[in-house]
Amino acid sequence: MRLLLVEDDPMIGASVQRGLKLNGYTVDWVRDGDAAELALSSEVHELILLDLGLPRKSGLELLAAWRRKGMSLPVLVITARDSVADRVKGLDVGADDYLVKPFDLDELSARVRALMRRKSGRATPVIEVGTLSLDPASHAVTQGGNPVTLSKREFSLLHALMKQPGAPLSRAQIEESLYGWNEEIESNAVEVHIHSLRRKLGAEWIRNVRGVGYMVPNPEQAMKS
Repeated sequence: MRLLLVEDDPMIGASVQRGLKLNGYTVDWVRDGDAAELALSSEVHELILLDLGLPRKSGLELLAAWRRKGMSLPVLVITARDSVADRVKGLDVGADDYLVKPFDLDELSARVRALMRRKSGRATPVIEVGTLSLDPASHAVTQGGNPVTLSKREFSLLHALMKQPGAPLSRAQIEESLYGWNEEIESNAVEVHIHSLRRKLGAEWIRNVRGVGYMVPNPEQAMKS
């Protein structure tokens, strides 16, 4: 999952980016409002972490403009402004959640997961497709009740595919989900991860849709195999 962090404080930004990366997220970090607007033009991010006290354009200005334009990406405000009035204003302008600094990185990760569940329409945290189960919180994967050990990249790739079973993702979409700015991508990186997942789960779980990409089959498709 690829997130956009909009934070001008270098220490907080570096800490949040590092902590979320350790939890398996891809995090692009910008430090002002203009850079945030430019970053969002690429349409590769799934959620925004937004500070309010930004140079050039405030977080509230950005958020209000995004919502007027119809942007539906979840926005989690992270700010030192802790008054009830500030929280109410942020939520009324269009924030989906509000977290006051200083905060615990585990709580931040939990709130990110909750927002993504809400976005996808899931009530439960664990994603299940047939006998395959993935828990974003614990980074645990089981198949038929048996644990499966995956690398961080493999877990992130499987997570991306399981969020929409039956819907193929192109190689470009997978790369955008797994890799952030300035990360070198080897030409066969996606294929290497796909091969490893097939070896660990079985080839039937990661299907190639010719000319389109890769998908995890939905339960009906799995039954027909």
